[in-house]
Amino acid sequence: LSKVLGLPPENLIKAISAVPVSKKRHVADFQLSVASLIEGNSSDCLAQDLHLQAQKLAERLKCDAVVSEISAGPGTVNFTINRELLAKTVLHQVLKDGSEYGVKSELFSTVPKQKAVIEFSSPNIAKKFHIGHLRSTIVGNFIANLKAAVGHEVVRINYLGDWGMQFGLLGVGFQSFGNKEKLKSSPLQHLFEVYVQINKAAEDENTKKLAKDFFRKLEEHDEQTLSLWKQFRDFSIEEYIQIYKRLGVHFDEYSGESYYREKAQEVLKMLKDKGLLQKTTKGTGIVDLSEKKDLSLVSTVMRSDGTSLYITRQVSPSVDLAAAIDRMNRHSCDTMIYVTDKSQSNHFQHLFQILKLMGYDWVERCQHVSFGLVQGMKTRRGEVIFLEDVLNEVRSRMLQNMTSAKTTKEIQDPVETAEKVGLAALIIQDFRGLLSSDYQFSWDRALQSRGDTGVFLQYTHARLHSLEQRHGNAQLTDVNVACLQEPDAISVLQHLLRYDEVLYRSSQDLQPKHIVSYLLTLSHLASVAHKTLPVKGSAPEVAQARLCLFEAARLVLASGMKLLGITPVTQM
Repeated sequence: LSKVLGLPPENLIKAISAVPVSKKRHVADFQLSVASLIEGNSSDCLAQDLHLQAQKLAERLKCDAVVSEISAGPGTVNFTINRELLAKTVLHQVLKDGSEYGVKSELFSTVPKQKAVIEFSSPNIAKKFHIGHLRSTIVGNFIANLKAAVGHEVVRINYLGDWGMQFGLLGVGFQSFGNKEKLKSSPLQHLFEVYVQINKAAEDENTKKLAKDFFRKLEEHDEQTLSLWKQFRDFSIEEYIQIYKRLGVHFDEYSGESYYREKAQEVLKMLKDKGLLQKTTKGTGIVDLSEKKDLSLVSTVMRSDGTSLYITRQVSPSVDLAAAIDRMNRHSCDTMIYVTDKSQSNHFQHLFQILKLMGYDWVERCQHVSFGLVQGMKTRRGEVIFLEDVLNEVRSRMLQNMTSAKTTKEIQDPVETAEKVGLAALIIQDFRGLLSSDYQFSWDRALQSRGDTGVFLQYTHARLHSLEQRHGNAQLTDVNVACLQEPDAISVLQHLLRYDEVLYRSSQDLQPKHIVSYLLTLSHLASVAHKTLPVKGSAPEVAQARLCLFEAARLVLASGMKLLGITPVTQM
């Protein structure tokens, strides 16, 4: 193409893509989009002109030892690769690159390596891990995994809700209903129970006064009060770490609103010095964000008593401003990503606007990745609120399904396997659509073993793994690729060819759904091939070639699953 078009090869890379496999018909391997070669806006080009250009270009190109067929489609030139070369090259690349297959592609060669700070999960201390935090946790983990795989340096931050008036209430509650032993053994449950009990009296004037006093003491660094708060925080984090372990998630830094309470005051002073802080008649501190400076859009950053707001995240920009500035100073990162639900979109718009007004140009590199809400998540006992209940429920349901299946007799650790398969089910159900959309949760749909589910991905991986266990690994050096000419084998190879493009697309828009649908298709294609291309009972050279194909499919399946935050199982 470079010779015929007089363009350098690197200019053509983005214009050529692998053709998605079609169930209905045989497809070419690669296609060149004629429109993407035309500089400027190609929409001026009429479809028939593009088609004509594609035909003319196809006529100027000759087949050779690599390309066995060239044809023109609507605005595309299609290339079919020499079948043996296709098999040899794809299998060689997958087996050589292993878990790095796809990210080593030339598509990523122009992507600059960056440092990314990702803030996700961020539950509230002393409240149990709410199911709403599950989405932030798995989405943030996916983005962090993907960025790291592509070669960026990633800092994973958990920004805890660990300060504010609710601790005044909790402190008073603990003094009345608390139990040190229970706090040690199951902190989240116990603090939740205490919080529920004291909340019943929250409207009582005396309780209000005591809670205010407790929080004031916290603000004044009273030793006894601070030591109790620190226990709440430390024990809660310990229990969170255990829950994160079950989810296969880790953090580089546990930070929180408490770290920034002093720094928030400095931010308020900066806003004042820059003339951005205004007082309302009630004495509340606001920043005017309106274009005409007519106070039609304001953000409240300070309560009338002069303390920075940290009742909830929605109304605590000064603390978040302090956190953002501090992170940028400490990590000097190229990009900072916040992963929260979409109800906080306004909060982040305000946050970014204030940072811009303060003169921080790096705010252009900050991004809020928002997601929709999960509806209808119930356990057998009723409406679910806590993540642990969901994890236990999915594990027990999965265990029950596995026990009733005919094939599950010889598993070494059924509980551990059920947990990993169950988590895959949750993650795939969550990642199938756009992150911003709300979805209705369904246990039955999530846990089906056939169809587009996480269970199906795990089942396929386990089957392909046991094939390798039974017949040993194939060595590519002695594989005769001429044995892989059946349509079902070609389909798997063609699909493997596209993996880098799918990773590239997800790395651009941070949506996991591209990878999910790729892996589901890969599993379907591998399942069909597993039926029609048996290893057992085939001639040794055919068996070796097929083993090699299945191993390549399993490697790509496993690495895609790991990016999504799923641990592939080897038995099921």
